[in-house]
Amino acid sequence: MRAALERLDKNQVTLQIEVEADQVEDALQKAYQKVVKRVNIPGFRRGKVPRPILEARLGKEVLYEEALDILLPQAYREAVQQQEVEPIDQPKIDVIQMEKGRPLIFKATVEVLPEVKLGNYKGIEAVKPEVKVGDDEVEAHLKLLQQRHARLVDAGDGTVDDGDIAVINLEATVDGKPEPRLGGQERSVEVGSGKFIPGFEAHLLGMKLGEEKEFTLHLPSLYQYPDLEGKEACFKVKVVGIKRKELSPIDDEFARDVSECSNLQELKEQLRNKLEEVGRLNARRIFTERVVQKVVEQAEVELPEILVKRQMEQDTQDFIRRLAYQRLNLEDYLRITNKDFDTVQKDLEAGARDAVKRSLVLGAIAKAEGIKVTPEEVEAEINDMAAQYNMETDKLRKSLEERGQLASIEEGILMQKVQEFLRENAVELPDEPVTGEAGEETGAGEMAGVPGGTEEVSPGE
Repeated sequence: MRAALERLDKNQVTLQIEVEADQVEDALQKAYQKVVKRVNIPGFRRGKVPRPILEARLGKEVLYEEALDILLPQAYREAVQQQEVEPIDQPKIDVIQMEKGRPLIFKATVEVLPEVKLGNYKGIEAVKPEVKVGDDEVEAHLKLLQQRHARLVDAGDGTVDDGDIAVINLEATVDGKPEPRLGGQERSVEVGSGKFIPGFEAHLLGMKLGEEKEFTLHLPSLYQYPDLEGKEACFKVKVVGIKRKELSPIDDEFARDVSECSNLQELKEQLRNKLEEVGRLNARRIFTERVVQKVVEQAEVELPEILVKRQMEQDTQDFIRRLAYQRLNLEDYLRITNKDFDTVQKDLEAGARDAVKRSLVLGAIAKAEGIKVTPEEVEAEINDMAAQYNMETDKLRKSLEERGQLASIEEGILMQKVQEFLRENAVELPDEPVTGEAGEETGAGEMAGVPGGTEEVSPGE
């Protein structure tokens, strides 16, 4: 196999590929052996028709087409490896010569990864925030622990207030028919939590013990039951119990109840240490992100539109999923944020372009520095994922292979290794304090079982 490379505009190349005549004949013979088993010709048993007769009856083109299916994929893969190009789309094939006794010649035109012109990526100076945890943060997390470990007490004959747990008997109908999936006896609903069907909790406010009420709500798009999405549901509710949170005083006894600490002071120190640990991780992430952003900004690359389109499609799906997690649809989001669809599309496109450039630049650095991912690193990542999802490693690996996701896992590990390389070769500049709370460019986390913040959904994040 021989291949010649011609570079075109817009990150496109044409590979002219020549396959030797003897390989063509081998492929034609294999094609004959496949086709002859599928056809019936009078006077011959199936599979026993001589090749000349088969060609005369069906036409040589049948064998040639079958032979091309055998030859083209392998020859194309070999040419790509030989010329060291990285295709990002399916090739357009143009067969120039396919004749018996002569070489196969064809052209493959395909878009490839663009050349990245890297700027300076070593010795990058960036601010690394100072980690500082104040007494007010420790107190705030103590109060969160207090809320988390509050006792639920019977509120008696009062009314349902914001923050109460309403215990309800619930019946629901959709399209005039009972819908047991939405109903239930003695269901607990935390009023004001936003965890139930949008608008449902507001109807419980002010209801008394034993009171009944009927109301109608539209089930949101992307609801957990797809067959009910967007439908109108009629609810009949009876309050059978009202529970209220009773907070324990924050003292030594509280510290012993919620932790293994012997007194309150020890708990405060434990919280401070964990907040500082989270703060250091936040500072490291912020510093790394600032370094990466500078490196990406200094690089020059022409972005392939096919990659931008794919990234935008993926980001759009992720955005819709995040909305669904918060029980919102796109229409709800547009109304709440006072945005129009075109603005959201532009935000998503801008985010996609940033993500594609970042990936191309980090990939170019990996190639320049010889940074690679080992099979052991991929296996370790799969083991971690299996533990996280409480799955058997072999079953998870098989699932990932079937869905073609192993390559994306390897890509994720590679990107992480490149970012670590950039951080290790950067210069730290101290600046503003960062706390154990989720800082800029980081997400909210949990510390000692206490939520560290909230997440705001926006496109392209």
